[in-house]
Amino acid sequence: MKNLNFYIVDVFAEEKYAGNQLAVFRQAAELSDKEMKSLAKEMNYSETTFILTDEPRQGGYEVRIFTPTEEVPFAGHPTLGTAFVIQQEIIKRPIETIVLNLAAGQIPVTFNYQHGEPDILWMKQLPPVFGDTFDPATIASLLGLDKFAIDDKFPIQEVSTGLPFIIVPLRTLNSIKQCRIQRDRFALLERSKAKAILVFCPQTYHSQNDLNVRMFADYYGVPEDPATGSANGCLAGYLVQHRYFETNTIDLRVEQGYEIGRPSLLLLKAQREAKQITVLVGGKVIRVAKGELA
Repeated sequence: MKNLNFYIVDVFAEEKYAGNQLAVFRQAAELSDKEMKSLAKEMNYSETTFILTDEPRQGGYEVRIFTPTEEVPFAGHPTLGTAFVIQQEIIKRPIETIVLNLAAGQIPVTFNYQHGEPDILWMKQLPPVFGDTFDPATIASLLGLDKFAIDDKFPIQEVSTGLPFIIVPLRTLNSIKQCRIQRDRFALLERSKAKAILVFCPQTYHSQNDLNVRMFADYYGVPEDPATGSANGCLAGYLVQHRYFETNTIDLRVEQGYEIGRPSLLLLKAQREAKQITVLVGGKVIRVAKGELA
């Protein structure tokens, strides 16, 4: 097997060494699933992506996303980060849209440019699907919170745009800071398809932002993610579905990762028309490093 090129990028980052890090491997078609899992473990990030070939097929680039333990059908920061690498390293010219063929389906990524370089990248996620709701006291106990920390004007609900999350509305930033997953209570999630939790509140560290969020995936061995496009896409659908801002359209700045020293900024757009919800998640991608795997 020939040597593999790989790239490290920061996704949803306003500057280098912020946001969510991603490793992207190129021309990886010959790798087995076991090898992809091993490389994802070696990289020690929440996910690692593998571009199978440099040539698009069926309208898009074939991409697989792996954690150290399994392949995932869709994830947000791997989608944006991989599209960035394809534009920079394979296409090597400005292009409006790149389509990724993922296990969850085709995901288009749209590029905005500034001075000829990629600025904000946007991905259109699959339409959100709304699942079970949960008892506030149960979820509060899992998060190590008093049940009054949860904003009971809105439901706690499972939402998926390709990967399911439990969306939990909290009242204050102080409650966000206090969240600690109680691992001895994971059994509370057994009936749910979603094993990861996103909590959010309208109080923020910075006044120009609209929401603060944290995402916990302890069940999968990821204690906390600094920036999660898939979960925030679910959040965007949730916000318009339940008219959190008393509107059917949102255009928001969301901060994440501040509590773990990886401050991130995600941009959310969503619109509800009749029963159809369209979700866009955007952010910047910054190149960190390039390497070769023997």
